[in-house]
Amino acid sequence: MTADMSPRQSALTIGVLIILSAAVVFVGLLLGTRPMSAATAIRELLHPDGKIDSIFVWTLRLPRSLTAAASGAGLAVSGYILQTLTRNPLADPGITGVTAGAVAPIVCCLVFAPFISPALYPFVGLVGGLSAAAVTFWVSRGGQARPLQLALGGISVSLFLGAITTYVLLLTGPQSASLLFWLTGGFQGRTWSHLFYMLPWCFVGLAGALILRRVIGMLMLSDHAAAAMGLQLSVWKPLLLVLAVIPVAGVAPIAGPVAFVGLASPHIARLLKPQTVGLQIGLSAALGAFIVTIADVIGRSAALPRELPVGIITALIGGPIFIYLVQKGRLDLAGGQ
Repeated sequence: MTADMSPRQSALTIGVLIILSAAVVFVGLLLGTRPMSAATAIRELLHPDGKIDSIFVWTLRLPRSLTAAASGAGLAVSGYILQTLTRNPLADPGITGVTAGAVAPIVCCLVFAPFISPALYPFVGLVGGLSAAAVTFWVSRGGQARPLQLALGGISVSLFLGAITTYVLLLTGPQSASLLFWLTGGFQGRTWSHLFYMLPWCFVGLAGALILRRVIGMLMLSDHAAAAMGLQLSVWKPLLLVLAVIPVAGVAPIAGPVAFVGLASPHIARLLKPQTVGLQIGLSAALGAFIVTIADVIGRSAALPRELPVGIITALIGGPIFIYLVQKGRLDLAGGQ
């Protein structure tokens, strides 16, 4: 058994992950169809001149990488809340049907109701994600059944909504290619406006989780123990469900579904054994940002001049990690309160 990390060690680890994410963002400025030297990138960061290199740095590459980092942090926090809320190590935005619930109505709006403002898509995704999660939790007896039942319920909901999404795509004609790329998860062409559009949703999820860390800590024990300590489950559990879906609703219109981040990041964070719930949340967010930022840089540089969807890269990264955790028997919700 490894010893728990002290709060100082946990904070240091979060800081290191943030620095590493920033380093990956900088590396991302250098890579692409137009390679750039480190000296040129630094010069354009400090003194943009509006020329072609400055456009690549400030318009094309920097906002894209920052959007990827924010998406990863938001999805990781969403997965952490869902795992705690259901006390189920298999819960995440994808497996619980939340992602499919957010994506399907957005695709329907894109195809059948293009007059709807994109600014409303997060709200559409929020309603869809909450509805899908409610159905999944109902199938799995409120999320209190065995992990297999939650997984099967979520997969069933996801497959049903995925079938609807596929059918809608078949009706789109030439537009289907761009929608298919979006449905694999990616940040191609994302700008500052996309980042600012999505950032509040991810911030609300992270800030809300940190503010409610004591409630989350009580729910980690059991519903009976939390109720005995005076927690009103009928109020807090629905509120936490909404809080878990909010980041997904913000990320889905911008990046589409990004796989495995919400599942793997909280488990890796718990594996490091921070002592408090707040530090677990912070570590999950930092890990999610790091993983998605790396995935985005790999996706847009590994197969030049083509681009690989980020969802494929995160699955390739998160899949082996998840298999390792399963094999080691470390899929649990143990952690500090």
